[in-house]
Amino acid sequence: MGSGGSGSLTPTLSTAGSQIPWRRNNVRHTSNEMYVDIVETLSVTYAPSGRPLAAFANGSIAFTSKVSGVPDLLLSLRAGSGPGAEKVKRTMERPVFHPCVRLARWRDHAELSFVPPDGRFVLAGYDVDLLDPSTSPLSAKAQDLNLPASIEIKTGSGATGSDFEVRLTVSHRFYTGSTGASSSSGIGSAAASSLSNNLGARPSTLRGNSGEAKAPALEDLTVSIPISSFVRNISDLRATKGEAHWSPGDTAIEWKISAKEAAAISSAGCVLRCSVVGESEDDEMGTSLSNGMKASTYDYDDDYQTDAPKPKSSSNNTANNAAGDKKKTRQNAVLMPGSASLSFGVKGWLASGLKVDSLVIDTKRSKGLGEGVRPYKGVKYLTVSRKGIEVRC
Repeated sequence: MGSGGSGSLTPTLSTAGSQIPWRRNNVRHTSNEMYVDIVETLSVTYAPSGRPLAAFANGSIAFTSKVSGVPDLLLSLRAGSGPGAEKVKRTMERPVFHPCVRLARWRDHAELSFVPPDGRFVLAGYDVDLLDPSTSPLSAKAQDLNLPASIEIKTGSGATGSDFEVRLTVSHRFYTGSTGASSSSGIGSAAASSLSNNLGARPSTLRGNSGEAKAPALEDLTVSIPISSFVRNISDLRATKGEAHWSPGDTAIEWKISAKEAAAISSAGCVLRCSVVGESEDDEMGTSLSNGMKASTYDYDDDYQTDAPKPKSSSNNTANNAAGDKKKTRQNAVLMPGSASLSFGVKGWLASGLKVDSLVIDTKRSKGLGEGVRPYKGVKYLTVSRKGIEVRC
């Protein structure tokens, strides 16, 4: 993908058809349609205090054009609550464009004017800094990033500090279920597979001809908790929602919550709890033999029926137990996870707040479209985190 095309691109035609290098000649479609897919991938890191250290979204605008002739298109975007060229350009940092985009129009109006290739292509890419630079990063919680889900980690609990828990909370602004996942009427198979071809995920259409946006749909919630290589076993692994899995040899606990279960999570959230098991005391003291028997000393000169050793006083036992617990607590601290990551997908919502304001065909500059032809238009938004939200502890 290049940095942009000519600032004064004008389609030219010969008897053979289009002379635009990225568009093939004599394009004809019986069903004229256009689709815009905007996908943003999150990368967010939280400090143990809950303050965001960094928060970015990497966005791409994919366009599918199945329009006859040589259409000349204008795609307008808006950021936040309303239109504004400067607001859009501030949101879309470091943009890159397909060569078909007229850069002069972008610089002056923050609009994408272009003659598209036929079929699916990446129209533009951009980065978004989700942290407001005008807000002090040391302020309480810095900023609310308005994410659909969040996690908190509590380590070192229990008598010997061998337990930890991860709490998952879900914002109920992001309703899950069939409402957000359904397709608008009039969308054909090309629209239904638009994101699938690019991302390998089943998409949904969030906006149709009516312009009525569907409710955002939160899906594929997964929490991944890296486990130290010194951990021999995980005991009492239990989750109040979803399914959690770990086997010896795994590098992480995987906790998955379905969309149906996520919709039923209360405001208090759901919790995963477990205990870590490290090396045994015998392993640490080096007293075990290869056959599993313990090594100890025995003097054959000792009397067979010598008196049993006197029991230690209760005060000594208490002191020894306390010292042993402190030692185990220090050892278990090394076994605690250092972070956890969150994965999900949200259909119908972008972390940056970008939206498509309009997509129009310039009939004066277009060629060969046919009189009275009004292509169908569809727009979809998708935000994904592929272990992109990391919470440190």
